[in-house]
Amino acid sequence: MDGVTSIVVEPCDPLDGCVDIGGAKNSVLKLMAATLLSGSGHVHRLVNVPAIADVGTMAELLGSIGCDVTRPATEGVVELVRPEHLATDLSASAPSRLVSRIRASTALLGPLLAREGQVTLPAPGGDDFGRGARPISMHTDALETLGATWEFTDGPSGAVVHGEVPGGRLHGGDVRLPYPSVGATENVLMAAVLAAGRTTIINAAQEPEIADLAAMLNRMGAHILGAGSRVIEVTGVDALQPVKHAVVPDRIEAATYLAAVAVAGGEVRLRNADHRHLAVIIERLGDTGVRVAPDRGGVWVRAEPGRRQPTDLQTLPYPGLATDQLPLLVATLVTATGTSYVTENVQTGRFAYVEELRQMGASIEEHGHHLVVRGVDRLSGGQTVEATDIRAGAALVVAALGAGGPTRVEGAEHLERGYAGFVEQLRSIGADVAVLAP
Repeated sequence: MDGVTSIVVEPCDPLDGCVDIGGAKNSVLKLMAATLLSGSGHVHRLVNVPAIADVGTMAELLGSIGCDVTRPATEGVVELVRPEHLATDLSASAPSRLVSRIRASTALLGPLLAREGQVTLPAPGGDDFGRGARPISMHTDALETLGATWEFTDGPSGAVVHGEVPGGRLHGGDVRLPYPSVGATENVLMAAVLAAGRTTIINAAQEPEIADLAAMLNRMGAHILGAGSRVIEVTGVDALQPVKHAVVPDRIEAATYLAAVAVAGGEVRLRNADHRHLAVIIERLGDTGVRVAPDRGGVWVRAEPGRRQPTDLQTLPYPGLATDQLPLLVATLVTATGTSYVTENVQTGRFAYVEELRQMGASIEEHGHHLVVRGVDRLSGGQTVEATDIRAGAALVVAALGAGGPTRVEGAEHLERGYAGFVEQLRSIGADVAVLAP
């Protein structure tokens, strides 16, 4: 699927079979960044690493500042070796190009400040949701509490932030986040493990990916308590050790295949999915008539062919419904038997996919951060729509499984950033999906 720009989706029979859920995109990139916190020459081994484009970009980015990153022949493994000294200016041409491609580049702020005492980062990239701003002020304000100072300038390609640690080492402190930001929580967590004294993160994000990061850091010798709760306590240590760590399963990937079964009907097992991280989406799909249950180290999903019942949705910080899962659920509701009311509370400007669903025949009204979704009998075939980000692309493919004819999804290269073998996995359970070469 390398370089894919378009996917053609045909209506299909009910899905049947098994798919494998890989390691979480939203965790592995931060785990890779966290290896910078250890001593020089340490070899870190991550397993259950998804074969997605963003992992390759992060590997290139870490390589550009001095790390040795390899992907052995063993599938799903990445090995990282930290050098004695790291380059800290990511506004230079090579790292800047890579920073502009992934939002997770912000995860280098905490580790580089903690280990090298300085960092320069241009505006990060990642998904463009159409109308939403994704500032990093929450990250910089929180790290300032630990002793960092910041200077903001304009570079050739946009804003540049430069951070320093005047005292040479960060110090502990009480960090009160105005919002339970995942990225800000991760940056403070990584910075605090090497800071002098105790750090308390109040109103911390509770996502499973936070707990995964803390688990790896603790295996490296950090002292972290409370990860996965609203209050995290970190006692700084002088040094960290190398680690082998398995990446937590990707709950967003799992939600994608749950949504596919909800649209097409059928019975599918998701190997390696963790039902504990899917509680809200399982409940919402249950409202629509889809059955989901734990099954032998994974999750089992079953749905009768046909239209679903409507249900209301709102995104909230974990354990609420994830903003990344919302487009997938909306795709299941556009052909529901009634009206569903949807509220996006987490990320502004994330409805770029709505117009594409309308083009396919969906009846959706947009009112600020609310949607009114009136179910139609069936989406129309013969349409060409465009993916603007990873989850929008997945949602359009999922919706197209139940359309009345072929649908062409352009911009499908976004899917490579977040899904390993997406087309192949869909085909393996009976979906009629084809890749159009660029």
